[in-house]
Amino acid sequence: MFAINPFASLSEVISPAMMQGYIVLMILLVMGGTILDMIHKKSAQYFFENAKKAKKSATRSVSGGEKTSIAASVLVKEVLTSGEFSNPRRRLSHLLTMWGTIIFIVTTAIMIFGYSTPEASTPALLPQLWHIGALMLAVGGYWFWFSIRVDVSAEGLPWFRFERADLFILSLLATATFALIWSFTGAGLTIFFALFILASTVLFGGVYWSKFAHMFFKPAAAYQKKITRADGSRENLPPDYDLTDPEVQRKFPDIPTYMGKNPPNMGLCIKAERAKHY
Repeated sequence: MFAINPFASLSEVISPAMMQGYIVLMILLVMGGTILDMIHKKSAQYFFENAKKAKKSATRSVSGGEKTSIAASVLVKEVLTSGEFSNPRRRLSHLLTMWGTIIFIVTTAIMIFGYSTPEASTPALLPQLWHIGALMLAVGGYWFWFSIRVDVSAEGLPWFRFERADLFILSLLATATFALIWSFTGAGLTIFFALFILASTVLFGGVYWSKFAHMFFKPAAAYQKKITRADGSRENLPPDYDLTDPEVQRKFPDIPTYMGKNPPNMGLCIKAERAKHY
């Protein structure tokens, strides 16, 4: 079962051209939804205006080599390994969901565009990865929804509480779930295929109303934040002072008055308690 391309069997009732057209349509919906989301929230405008404002406060210029190093750091930490999550359970859940989604979507596109006819000999690895990706997505997503989701963990609210922001994770879970059921029940033109297509259409067509577009803005924001630290602008925030430094105490004479001559280091107080949610 895991080695069978479900889309090859489907091609007996739905032409490969129609399947390929659907993929193209979903790509266009994601692009259009992301652009509309950026226009509505003015996130791109805010990003560029904030970068321009920070550049005026820079104390040094960042070389091209430094920028490349920072971009590589963002790619490895924030994108590939989700290192920004302090909670290891949340991080693992996110990695399973993210990489499962990537594997699932990429193998879907490859099998539909390259091996969507019964005559085409699909490499066994592709459908195996397709099923593994969907399972990874489901494990990570359901783990997040029922156990880690911020409202449940932090506020004790029920798992079935639904808001518009949940559209992305729920449609993603529905897509993976119905895809697996459809494949395991024969991969024909069944109710589970219809639910699979409906869920994926909501997922990619609902970008404007979900958090889907967030994944494109997040790496750019992380990169810009690291640039502001490297060039000294620090997003117009004050620098990190050593409050025990006599020079700093002379510059800010009220420090000894309110905190004593040897103020305690409270910078890591936020980590005094283990992170439980976001």
